[in-house]
Amino acid sequence: MVRVRFAPSPTGHLHVGGVRTALFNWLFARCHQGRFILRIEDTDLRRSKKRFLDEILESLEWLGLKWDEGPYLQSKRLKVYQRYTRRLLDEGKAYQVKGRAIRFRVPPSKVKIEDLVHGPIEFDNSLLDDFIIQKSDGLPTYNFACICDDHEMQITHVIRGDDHISNTPKQLALYQALNISHPKFAHIPLIMGQDRTRLSKRHGAIAITYYKKEGYLPRALINFLALLGWSPGENREIVELDEIISKFSLARVRKTASIFNLDKLQWMNHEYIKKMELDELTELLIPILMARGWIGRKYDRTFLKKVLKLFQSRMKTLKDITQLADYIFSKRMSFSRDANAMILKSPKIPHIFKALIERLSTMERFDAASVEACCRALIKELGLPSGELIHPARAALTGRTVSPGLFELMELLGPQKVQKRLEKVIKRYRRACD
Repeated sequence: MVRVRFAPSPTGHLHVGGVRTALFNWLFARCHQGRFILRIEDTDLRRSKKRFLDEILESLEWLGLKWDEGPYLQSKRLKVYQRYTRRLLDEGKAYQVKGRAIRFRVPPSKVKIEDLVHGPIEFDNSLLDDFIIQKSDGLPTYNFACICDDHEMQITHVIRGDDHISNTPKQLALYQALNISHPKFAHIPLIMGQDRTRLSKRHGAIAITYYKKEGYLPRALINFLALLGWSPGENREIVELDEIISKFSLARVRKTASIFNLDKLQWMNHEYIKKMELDELTELLIPILMARGWIGRKYDRTFLKKVLKLFQSRMKTLKDITQLADYIFSKRMSFSRDANAMILKSPKIPHIFKALIERLSTMERFDAASVEACCRALIKELGLPSGELIHPARAALTGRTVSPGLFELMELLGPQKVQKRLEKVIKRYRRACD
């Protein structure tokens, strides 16, 4: 049975690169009906923090990367490492040095692996110095704890970033010294920024919790990260998870670095939001709207769904709703410079808005179709180009020059808000002209 592991260190935030590694391991396990093991490499007791561990667990759960075993904490497995250390010491393959640290005696041999991504790689151990496997405080070093755990946990495939290739000869030497078989290795290329330098914060290498807070969807992130270094073929961008799992293979992992493109992630997230069922989208947005104080525990769900439906196709992230729909929910409106210029540029505005208020006040039904018919009739009656009413009215009701359809917005705002906002703009115009 395929057994893979993701082994993060809780010494910092979980970033994009780490999650991509976790995802490739998880996909490989799911594709082969295997097991995905979570192991926490926390032997750096000074730098390891519970808050980082909690963040790792919460992020993986949020993304849907549920582990089958674990989390195993290396700090709880010291007796395992000590047993292997004693074996190497007894066989003369390791020795204690000043300060009580224990070094592994590297044999001057050559080793070779068939990397499942890069192909054959050969290492010359004569280039290695004897290295520490147990520190003076009794804790194991990374390379030693890693091979002990991979053997004990029966890991069949080690899928990790190719920055770990340099660790491989040390680990292979330890496997040989202990006379135990090593797993198959697959070193996946790193993720680079668009300037082809190592991924950093300025490129988007931010904690995964950031993307959650900013309103990215787990399924969009999974789709995006899966395509960083792997492809299902056919030059496709949007691929559902079931298909990613069924088609995933290490043979399709590229040997060259992938480029992290935040614009592409936003586009992909936008595509997923557009396709969401409105009820699901509503559930995701309710906490955001509550946090802004725009809705309370009791709210009109029917009205809320109408609002969200209007803005759904415009949202790149869930958090965008706070900017797109503020003039629907907020009691205080602000005007963009362009909107302000639009409502002040024509001396006809007060006359047009006054006529519009009077005409709207006589309507029996205030739905979008009826509002549009009323506005069109007024435009014709006043002999105006359509834009001389529609564009200033949009600016007056939203505080901006771009929005969803004006008549649908007027229906959502309702006759009282529409009248009140038009009247405020008339007063605003007159004050500006005085």
